[in-house]
Formats: sequence, structure tokens, C-alpha cells
Amino acid sequence: MELLDGYAQDVAGGGEPLAVGVKQGLAKALHQRPQAFSVMAWAQDQPSARGAEIPVGLINCFEGFSTFACKPLVNVHDVVVVPAWRGQRIAQRMLQEVAVMARSRGACKLTLEVLSGNLSAIRSYEREGFAAYMLDPQMGSAQFFQKYLD
Repeated sequence: MELLDGYAQDVAGGGEPLAVGVKQGLAKALHQRPQAFSVMAWAQDQPSARGAEIPVGLINCFEGFSTFACKPLVNVHDVVVVPAWRGQRIAQRMLQEVAVMARSRGACKLTLEVLSGNLSAIRSYEREGFAAYMLDPQMGSAQFFQKYLD
């Protein structure tokens, strides 16, 4: 929860902490969804520490469905790396594990959303083979829209 809350408070995550109700209910709500899975990265707090590992990365994923391929897909929903641990390819290693898990579910692709100003994340995703979604270059790239419901 600390990782996700830290991400929420980052400018890339909206700059606001998670609501108390979210913190209290999220673990149970995710557990109730068989299509959800997470990957975490752990590292030794200090190189000399023996066995003292701390969480340094998190990816939350949700299985969806591609009607065009008639196969599952996996949406990478949250990608979190603790600021002090960024630049060490932690996100890439987690994304590689997500790809392994997605393949084991029979998924045809991974999807994700990223803010256009988050250039370091975009570079990271591109290194892992992600690209802007496009069917025909004349129609342009897909855009991500949202609508809040009451």
C-alpha cells in the first residue's frame, strides 16, 4: 500500500494521497478479482544488510479481452518504482515478469497508459517494446479517455 500511495502522491500519479477507504479496502478488493495480479520488486535496504529486503517496485495488472484477437490481454495499470531506486531497470525487470505471466494466461498483448509528459516512463516502456497504439497511421494514435461515474 505504501508503494501505491507514494505513486498516487507523485505528480505522475495525480499528486494526492490515496483516500483512507481505498487504503483500507484495496487489498481485499484486488484479492476478490481473479483477473487481477501484481508483480513486486524487492531489494536489500543496504548492500551489507543480510536478508533485510524492502519493496522498491510494484505493477498492478488486470486481464481484459481482445475482441479482434479473441484472446485475453493484460492491462498494466500501475507501474511504481520508489524514487530512490529509479534508473536501475527495476520497471523493465517487472515488465518482463508481467509478460511471462501474461503469456501463461494466453494473452495476446500487454497494454498500458502513460502521461505524455512522463518522458522517462515512456522511454522505459519503449525499451521493453511498447509503442503508441495505432491501426492505420493515417488515423493516428489512440488516445486514452475517461469519464467519472457517480
